Amino acid sequence: MKFNIITFGCKVNTYESEFMKEELLLHDFKYVNDYKTADLVIVNTCSVTNTADNKGMKTIRDIRRDNKDCILVVCGCMAENKRELLNDLNIDILFGNKDKEKIYDLVTDFSKTHNKYINFYETRKQEFVDMEVKQFDDQTRAYVKIQDGCNNFCSFCIIPSVRGSIRSKDINKAVEEVKELVASGHKEIVFTGISTGMYGKETGKYNLTTLIKEVSKIKDLQRIRLSSIYINELDEEFLNELKTNPKLCGHLHISLQSGSDKILKAMHRHYNTKEFLEGVQKLREARPTVNLTTDVITGFPGETEEDFEDTINFCKEVGFSKIHTFPYSKRAGTLAETLPDQIDQSVKKDRARRLIKVSDDLGLIYNQKFVGEEIDVLVEEIKDGFSIGHTENYLKVKINKELTPNTNYKAKITKAHAEYVDAI
Repeated sequence: MKFNIITFGCKVNTYESEFMKEELLLHDFKYVNDYKTADLVIVNTCSVTNTADNKGMKTIRDIRRDNKDCILVVCGCMAENKRELLNDLNIDILFGNKDKEKIYDLVTDFSKTHNKYINFYETRKQEFVDMEVKQFDDQTRAYVKIQDGCNNFCSFCIIPSVRGSIRSKDINKAVEEVKELVASGHKEIVFTGISTGMYGKETGKYNLTTLIKEVSKIKDLQRIRLSSIYINELDEEFLNELKTNPKLCGHLHISLQSGSDKILKAMHRHYNTKEFLEGVQKLREARPTVNLTTDVITGFPGETEEDFEDTINFCKEVGFSKIHTFPYSKRAGTLAETLPDQIDQSVKKDRARRLIKVSDDLGLIYNQKFVGEEIDVLVEEIKDGFSIGHTENYLKVKINKELTPNTNYKAKITKAHAEYVDAI
């Protein structure tokens, strides 16, 4: 049976889609890149914004229009969050985030019985579902999902409702998965989760730093990267590891969401700008060249022009190298949906546009710091005669020669751009 998987959203979803792909390939299914020619199409959805919902819905409709006879599977966060809107879309197998590990059995059963499968779990308290991916198409970088769920309940976010409470992969299983990925040739491991920094906290036995220390013992593993972390999850143990462990990469994606204390309070974030800045200062004491990227929502209910200017100024003060910018998206079932002073869509988009310009300026400023320096680059691909790779602090480097992918090279940075640097 030929199959295709379409994935929306975060690295956790990417990992889970990769697991489903491997599981089907293991049972002699054949992967194809075009859903129109597939016998089975899986849509792994995201619901972090209305845009994500709309993209998912459009894709499902397009599949049914273009490939009427395929077995259609829809799963993920949008399936959890918008299940009532999916009832009339002729979906064969429909579930949320749990049951992805059963994909082969679900498809096999449907092929035999043609009985539709719809299943959702009405509880936040779930066990961590073990999945293991043995090989990624990107030979250099591999992802390991170590954590799921969120307990923060920010006022704008639906994710705690669709992903459940925090839970973690057993540390021994996580270490073994990393060992297998390194043995298959991957040089860099990215730990990912919904609240990655909360890894192991519910067990009382280990935490993220414990895991980092354990996998650092793996001989051929060169880099350990984190997909994201919250500023208030950076304890002294982690900071010391960042200072002393050369395998732990000096790039951290730390979500800010707003640079206004008034808006942070309305968002139910668990820090203010003073605490955030103190955390940043500790990070730079531990790793002076640390590269910090972030997320910011523009046009949150009640955000004035003054609040937005505070955000711009705070982002400049922190010195982020990249600001992922999102106009506020009203999510049904969240507290922010009920707040007064909702902002006009045109204002949200205008503020997003302005913040993206700030992000480009900050990216160039950060990258310019390294012009003239010789740096280590792990080459990932060859494109148009250039070698493309990243440094440990996630500078994207374009080297003016063809080198061997998945190999470390010394390169000298000659010019900086907002998104990358040139090197020889």
